[in-house]
Amino acid sequence: MLVRVAVFVLLVGATLLFELGLLAYAAYVLAGLVWMSHVLARSWAKSVVVRRECLRTTAEVGQVVPVRLEVANAGRWPIGWVLVEDLLPADTLVHSRLRLTGERLLLCGLRGGEKRSLYYQVQCQRRGYYQLGPSMVETGDWFGLERWFAEGAEPDFLLVYPEVLTVEGYDIASRRPMGEVRLTHRLFEDPTRIAGVRAYQAGDPLNRIHWRATARTGQLHSKVYEASTVAGAAILLDFHHSAYDPRHEPVRSELAVTAAASLANCLFQLGQQVGLLTNGRDAADRLRIDGCARDWRTRDSARASVSMAAERDRRRPLVLPPLPGPERFREILETLARVELSDGLEFAAFLGEVASRLPRDATAIAILARVPESAAIALAGLKRRGFAVAVLINVYDEHEYAVAAGPLIAAGIDTRQLRGPDDIRAICRRQLSG
Repeated sequence: MLVRVAVFVLLVGATLLFELGLLAYAAYVLAGLVWMSHVLARSWAKSVVVRRECLRTTAEVGQVVPVRLEVANAGRWPIGWVLVEDLLPADTLVHSRLRLTGERLLLCGLRGGEKRSLYYQVQCQRRGYYQLGPSMVETGDWFGLERWFAEGAEPDFLLVYPEVLTVEGYDIASRRPMGEVRLTHRLFEDPTRIAGVRAYQAGDPLNRIHWRATARTGQLHSKVYEASTVAGAAILLDFHHSAYDPRHEPVRSELAVTAAASLANCLFQLGQQVGLLTNGRDAADRLRIDGCARDWRTRDSARASVSMAAERDRRRPLVLPPLPGPERFREILETLARVELSDGLEFAAFLGEVASRLPRDATAIAILARVPESAAIALAGLKRRGFAVAVLINVYDEHEYAVAAGPLIAAGIDTRQLRGPDDIRAICRRQLSG
């Protein structure tokens, strides 16, 4: 706009200096045309209203989510032309994350109060947290002198849950760890080990009554027994960038997420406690911290600005302590759907930070794609402290698995190879040696 004003001032100055009346007339006409184009384009841009209807905010892998975009002229005067496009970040279309069918682009004119609609479908190919939109509105005058860009509809977000495979039985548990352990979730009780005494509750059998305490206090008391087994598991998912070979991505990282989701589902179905701890990054949290940039000065900048903000290292682990119940399982699935590879804490440092939050009555199941010396030492230390530890090594090659599993087996840690989806189903067939 400043350039146009400067040109107009130069033209007027030239007409006054050289007394060119025809040039002055042309300058006035040009100024009026530019002003009219500016007012017209601005009025059209303000009159365009865009609404998006996304029928689902969550989906499973393979499901199709329909999206409808309504474009309306909220003004009384007709709009000569308007271009509306529902933008998607480029990274959602790579590696077959989403498959789109239908139209996301509309070019038309609109009469006063007229509405047009766009329809397209999103087929979810992979788990993730996806941004749909925002929609970009572009309009201008008939002469091409003025262009206006605006945001039509705020972005919506689609959460695609990870694939959950049926696990053929669950036996990742061990004999009682060394030392005394206070259990927080009791599944089975050992009548040979008395943990204490409590007040009698209706329904307690006679063989549970503690007669000495009853005689001493004059009120019925019952025995409390210790649990006879380690209950549930805390899943430790290594999601650091350095752990995954780029040549095998995203296959290996997605396999790790599927394994974690399948184990969590198995434990939930058994009524045991389950938790998730990972050094990955939460996509929703990253977007909430960094926001989504807005730059609508040009079409290219508008396209670039809808991408999720640049990566930011996240050093605080994602921790969902083991708990029983459907609410915890749902939280684990949502976290696994959003988790991304991170440049934050490597596994050894991550384990050192979360070890104090691991319950003694749950097996620690680590899912690793690489077992460096630091990770093997950290897991061995966890084992020596009395925790039940198991490791799933996410590699396809037998030699790589043997090299990675050697230090863990030497430390008495049970290891299993995770080559593909079939191994997830059969990973729990054999009994751990504890």
